Amino acid sequence: MKRGLVLGALIAVGYLSIVVAGFQAPPAGPTAASLAATKIEKVKDSLYVVTGSGVADTNAFSGGNTAVFITDAGVVLVDTKLPGWGPTILARIKTVTNKPVTTIINTHTHGDHTGSNEFFGTMVDSVVQENTKANMAKMDEFKGEKSRFLPKRTYKDKLTIGKGKDEVDLYYFGAGHTSGDSFVVFPALRTVHAGDMFAWKALPYIDTGNGGGAVAHPQTLAKATATIKNVDTVIPGHIPVTTWNDLKEYADFSQNFVDWARKEMNAGKTADQAAADYKLPDKYKGYVVTVNEQFASSKTNMQIVYDELKKK
Repeated sequence: MKRGLVLGALIAVGYLSIVVAGFQAPPAGPTAASLAATKIEKVKDSLYVVTGSGVADTNAFSGGNTAVFITDAGVVLVDTKLPGWGPTILARIKTVTNKPVTTIINTHTHGDHTGSNEFFGTMVDSVVQENTKANMAKMDEFKGEKSRFLPKRTYKDKLTIGKGKDEVDLYYFGAGHTSGDSFVVFPALRTVHAGDMFAWKALPYIDTGNGGGAVAHPQTLAKATATIKNVDTVIPGHIPVTTWNDLKEYADFSQNFVDWARKEMNAGKTADQAAADYKLPDKYKGYVVTVNEQFASSKTNMQIVYDELKKK
């Protein structure tokens, strides 16, 4: 499952352009390229991931990684990709189980993670963190008649679904990528879906319009890694399945960037000057700095950190 880390950054370029466009004109449906790239891969017994697909070409992009957890009662999905991907997700599920989809969990609001909720209908249980439901309610895809596809249940800090080998724990530790990012833990399998709190090994996309915070991002990751126990495997938002140590390293990477920004601001440098001087520390092997010049780059992220620090 290990692929080049730069691949994750290339995926991000397509992802960000789609997210920030607000899904005003999403792809009509899966393309041949995205279908070929979107595979179902085994993570552990009863847990699979339908990969996010796509590289530099947005024609091959399908959205975030979808977790498929097979329980006695049915299938729990975590994230549903872009609009139009429901049939493909279901087809991939049917290659590993005949059980129905009974529950959908969305890690956050973005349409490349919630886009195919509607396909699975209103009879499926659906759960998100309470801030994410509020963010989703602002999306055109969940307004008016389509509000019936909003999640049925919310939680504030922690929620447990199921028990024993079928248990799923949802945690919220604070703002980061958005204001409502869930960490979805499968305790019996020692695995967590981190969503876009850990989208790739590069600077994070901080969606300030949906309550995200650059200063809070590493703090939230640190709370997650300090609180969640007995996990060794991580499903990120847009790169291949990786390790718990990688998530901890990513928290350090994000904090390092915030610390650099604070130091530069205290030294009297502008955000642009600090961004120009920032260099990726040698210890973060395989990382990249700039994912997208407008939305997730040293310049964009530095300005967000500066703006947040000035308010404190």
